[in-house]
Amino acid sequence: MSKTTLIAAGAVGYVLGARAGRDRYDEIVTAARKVARDPRVQSANDRAADTARTQATAAAEVAREKAGDVAAAAKDKMSSDDAASPTGGPVATQTTTQTPL
Repeated sequence: MSKTTLIAAGAVGYVLGARAGRDRYDEIVTAARKVARDPRVQSANDRAADTARTQATAAAEVAREKAGDVAAAAKDKMSSDDAASPTGGPVATQTTTQTPL
């Protein structure tokens, strides 16, 4: 979508919205509040919140387990590197960086 089309659409929306005025805005707000108070909507909202809480708890547990696995692997790696060093200390490694072409 071109900039001109976007600006024109915004202008048309503004003019139509201004013509509708405050009364139409109040009607829309009243209808939205009525929908929000509907028991079916509240029930769906509660179910969605419960599902989100359950999934967040499960995701946190998985993250905790993965973090423990990574920490253990890093510890094992450091221990094996120390054992490979002739002095028993950390092994120096050389890192290289690649520059983009």
